[in-house]
Amino acid sequence: MADAKVIPFDEDRPRRRIAGARRVRAVPAPAPAPAEEAAEPAAEKSGGVDWDRRLAGGLAFLRRRVTGDYEVDEFGYDKELTDQVLMSLMRPLFDKYFRVEVKGIENIPAEGGALIVANHSGTLPLDGLMMQVAVHDHHPAQRHLRLLAADLVFMLPVVNELARKAGHTLACSEDAQRLLEAGELVGVMPEGFKGIGKPFGDRYKLQRFGRGGFVSTALRAGTPIVPCSIVGAEEIYPMVGNAKTVARLLGIPYFPITPTFPWLGPLGAVPLPTKWTIQFGEPIATDGYPPEAAEDPMLMFNLTDEVREQIQHTLYKLLVQRRSVFF
Repeated sequence: MADAKVIPFDEDRPRRRIAGARRVRAVPAPAPAPAEEAAEPAAEKSGGVDWDRRLAGGLAFLRRRVTGDYEVDEFGYDKELTDQVLMSLMRPLFDKYFRVEVKGIENIPAEGGALIVANHSGTLPLDGLMMQVAVHDHHPAQRHLRLLAADLVFMLPVVNELARKAGHTLACSEDAQRLLEAGELVGVMPEGFKGIGKPFGDRYKLQRFGRGGFVSTALRAGTPIVPCSIVGAEEIYPMVGNAKTVARLLGIPYFPITPTFPWLGPLGAVPLPTKWTIQFGEPIATDGYPPEAAEDPMLMFNLTDEVREQIQHTLYKLLVQRRSVFF
């Protein structure tokens, strides 16, 4: 298989062309056909054309995969694969299973870099993937979110390759700054494993946000910080216990015990169909600070606390408004 071409971040997207209308001569209308007889052939024709286009598009996609005639950026991000395959696989989970409601999408800029900071929960990191779909499908510009992931993600076979293809990269300040300066949307969940692996009794209580490294990165890049609050992910795998000995043997941060896992085997790994809400808050500007501000520990502490408090306050507000965990 041939190697894919590598492209820079700022390559322009092709513009769509709109064909102009043409004037036609009026002619007498034919006698109207019965509604059922007229609608059926049109529907068949439209459906046939649609399926022909899908089939042709799918075959062209497979050809490019086989020949290596597709493009990735220097981080391994494959936009075509993400749009046509990975997003299509995650979208039913987003739309039908978790029925995600998205609020405040207008707070994400239409262009340029921005750092989206969100709470983390759910035992498995499905919240990051759902946030990625929310940004792409609900933002008017259909922007792509580049998630910063933990080292463990890139140590797992298959998962490593898929994460790279979906635009994820290692959670380090250098990579994050390069992406932000290239005008990309970058997503980070500062709680890390402390948030995703916390017990069910601590649900929706934010854990420590680290040392404020994400704030320092945003300050250096001069990009806004957009707080994001996610409700619904905490209940998909209610973690009632942690088999620490098993976790140490497997080399993972925790081994969750839920009401269904490991008791029901693979069936216990199916998440509960909770109702989600993802709300993007008002952006916090960073471009007004001098370059040396990124080295000021007090400023980083204050901005980190501001972001954390805004996320926590929104979580409590969404929980009060929620009618039910599942509806």
